[in-house]
Amino acid sequence: MTSNAMYIDRPRYRKIVRFFGGAILHFAFFDVLIGRIPGLRWIILRSRPTRMRRFARRFKDLSVEMGGVMIKLGQFLSARVDVLPLEVTQELLGLQDTVPPIALPVIRRALRNEFGDLSETFYEVEMEPLAAASLGQTMRAWLKTEDGERGEAVVIKLLRPGIEAVVHTDLAALDTVAPWLMRYKPIARRANVPDIMEEFGKTLWEELDYELEVMNVNRFEKIFANHPHIYIPDVYEEISTKRAIVLENVENPKINDLEAIVAAGIDEKQVANDLIEAYLFQLFKHGVFHADPHPGNLFIRPVGPELTDAEKAAGKYRKHQIIFIDFGMIGRLPTDLRQNMGQVLVGLVQQDGRRAVNAYNQMGFFLPGTDLERIIEAQNFMMERLDGRNLMEMANPDPEEVKEIGMEFRDILFDLPFQVPQNFVYLGRALGILSGIASGLHPTINPWYSIQGYGMELLNLEQQFDLSFDSLESIFKSLQPYLRLPSQVQRVVNAAENGKLRITSNDPSAARRLDRLERKMGWMNVSIVAASAILSGTLIYLNRDREKNS
Repeated sequence: MTSNAMYIDRPRYRKIVRFFGGAILHFAFFDVLIGRIPGLRWIILRSRPTRMRRFARRFKDLSVEMGGVMIKLGQFLSARVDVLPLEVTQELLGLQDTVPPIALPVIRRALRNEFGDLSETFYEVEMEPLAAASLGQTMRAWLKTEDGERGEAVVIKLLRPGIEAVVHTDLAALDTVAPWLMRYKPIARRANVPDIMEEFGKTLWEELDYELEVMNVNRFEKIFANHPHIYIPDVYEEISTKRAIVLENVENPKINDLEAIVAAGIDEKQVANDLIEAYLFQLFKHGVFHADPHPGNLFIRPVGPELTDAEKAAGKYRKHQIIFIDFGMIGRLPTDLRQNMGQVLVGLVQQDGRRAVNAYNQMGFFLPGTDLERIIEAQNFMMERLDGRNLMEMANPDPEEVKEIGMEFRDILFDLPFQVPQNFVYLGRALGILSGIASGLHPTINPWYSIQGYGMELLNLEQQFDLSFDSLESIFKSLQPYLRLPSQVQRVVNAAENGKLRITSNDPSAARRLDRLERKMGWMNVSIVAASAILSGTLIYLNRDREKNS
């Protein structure tokens, strides 16, 4: 995960190890030792959410203080809802990658190291940063024309001086801590922490490779070259370096600035649809995706002339483009994962829970030994319930319906047979952010239209292949025309296989157990939603009122 050739900042290393070591000892003492004492177990369990929340706040403070990897780690952990409890992930959701800017003497020296005499390339460079993050900093500049005049507006993205040593130190500390966490069975059962940290470190080093980022920009320019609603800024490769990228300045309102979008005469619902479609296009057509779609990396700009009063009165909207920036974090989907995600879409279109669950299982979403038949029942149940609902309805379910779902499938919820596959973590995080942006733009947005479009396309391709295969089969096996069941009988068989088993209970303690279950599950099911809300329509989502009041 790290390079041994780099210097380790020992005080920083010890500070990180002490923090996590202290937290591990705390929870080991209370939850493992004291929690086994019968008379104290209930008190320990009841205090756990408060202690978890306190730990998350301390980690958040540490992250802001130290910057570097710690902020990135906090953002990464906020997506690990399959491993960490609700109290931790909720607290870390608001962790912003914003740190104090680089001191002016340091930044001037760094710019000279990368570009030499700035006046030969730039007409002007604003030293006041546009944004200061844990790994780098951006600032406005203007290129110099051949005749010495002010040229095109650009943005310089500069790595923080010495950031490689900081990253090396922080990752070395996390390498030390990771095996300790594997001694805690609830975590070890669901995740291989050293492997998670290895993946995290790999992604982080890629973010520091600006030459790789330039390659990513070029790749996405080609992907969206003919897309009318997506724009990728140009990169000035001839003057960019390994530690500094010069990009076209595309400053515009952020995608979550609803007031500015409406004022520009842009249809905010269409923006939400275009954003969802853009990600489906990345995932299913190209197998790569922009893995950090927070509002600071997405802008909206109007295209063409402003609308006339008559056009506004007629209800017309101005054309627009969604601008993607910051391609340091790119997700890649292996072919098998992409194919299984396609099977999930086909399962959704056909309302075939068995097909969707089998695809989930192939992707590694279920722990070994999971009762897949019960999961299939739950999948079919949820697809029926969620068919046609918009994001707002899914995000704010009817409490009575939530309780009914909890009672219907309480055995699944108590067993918690879910996990988030490692190669799905960044995708799940990206889809979760996208879902929030889309519902913020237009609460009644229904992503299923875009999803079903891709699902139907995949289904049609599959049916064409089947038809071709059947044609060949009919030539060579003309004497066996009745190998397949008639479609009516096949539907009956499928219906029998997918029959629902209702479970009811008059147990008066059921509601109390469900409340305790909500705390245990936290956002586990939201991770499944993040991975499939835009992909499958599955939602097992517990009462938010309890979470807000906890």
